[in-house]
Amino acid sequence: MQIRKCTPDAISKLAILNKQLIEDEKSDNPMSIKELEERMRGFLNTEYEAFFFVAEEAIVGYALVKNTCTPLYLRQFLIDRAYRKKHYGTEAFQVLLKHLGVESIDIEVLPWNERGMHFWESLGFREISRYMRLG
Repeated sequence: MQIRKCTPDAISKLAILNKQLIEDEKSDNPMSIKELEERMRGFLNTEYEAFFFVAEEAIVGYALVKNTCTPLYLRQFLIDRAYRKKHYGTEAFQVLLKHLGVESIDIEVLPWNERGMHFWESLGFREISRYMRLG
């Protein structure tokens, strides 16, 4: 697996993958692809970097990392549905950590996203807080 830093010309593909992530984690985010493109453009113009994971000569997933905090914050991580059940998620995460040169990174998982929770726990993550919202 290879990792490739995304440039602004990748925003459309990133938005499509982000929409898939939103659907898969059953988020209440109602944004359209066009809105997600604008949001992604904003991320990449500030303190975030995006990366594609490439295998089988195809983009199999992506990550969006906030690089101005310690530890770094992994805001988005997705393996495309077409490439799941091939252990790409674990491999992509390890490649990402190596590329970033870190051993520690923060994430958030929606509480009803049991599949996501199990995946992250299988990689050694543990709960350290509960982020809550009124309304």
